[in-house]
Amino acid sequence: MPDAIFAHPLLAPVYDAFDGDRDDLAAYLAIADELNARMVLDVGCGTGSLAIQLAELGHPVVGVDPAEASLEVARSKDPTGKVRWIRGDATALPAIGVDLATMTGNVAQVFRTDADWVQALRGIHGALRPGGHLVFETRRPKRRAWEAWADAAPVSRDVPGVGPVEQRLEVTEIDLPFVSFRHTYRFLADGVVVTSDSTLRFRSRDEVESSLAANGYRVLDVRDAPDRPGREFVFVAQRSN
Repeated sequence: MPDAIFAHPLLAPVYDAFDGDRDDLAAYLAIADELNARMVLDVGCGTGSLAIQLAELGHPVVGVDPAEASLEVARSKDPTGKVRWIRGDATALPAIGVDLATMTGNVAQVFRTDADWVQALRGIHGALRPGGHLVFETRRPKRRAWEAWADAAPVSRDVPGVGPVEQRLEVTEIDLPFVSFRHTYRFLADGVVVTSDSTLRFRSRDEVESSLAANGYRVLDVRDAPDRPGREFVFVAQRSN
């Protein structure tokens, strides 16, 4: 079940307003070019920010996400239907033989159990062509990102078609490798308040590399996120069998 921040019909339409300029996506566009990828699968595509940019560059793109509310936002940005949007998750992907699969926005951290993570890796493996690539990011545990979240001030945005909305972030539990937090949204025009609770798993570089090797991938590179130096790992892996 996706978190309310992605699945709630009031929250999905305001997600982009609080998600910043998405400077992180430039690195993924560059990697797609570097790997000579043609067809791309965007796992956990959310509101479609990366998928649509890839499609505009001429890539055939499949965007997959379990949250229908987020997919509705994505489809509204894609009136000509350049992207194939699928409601689903990484564990049940079609065997479409893509050149590249991506997971942006630290989607890799939502797979909390080892079993869920392995199922996701195997599902993506089945969707890649032989020799295809998987690229994703995950936060470095030693940077303790949750400490900055705990100090985050409320943020307000005037969302077109919605009006002013305030977002508050609260860390609710730290039980490493798990960190739980709550987003609270106040729709100021009518006073409606909606909350979304989330839990992420922080895996070490060794854990991620070992899991990739055990599930049919060869790690080609582990990079820094250019827009967030020192804060995240960017894994570039290749389907090895």
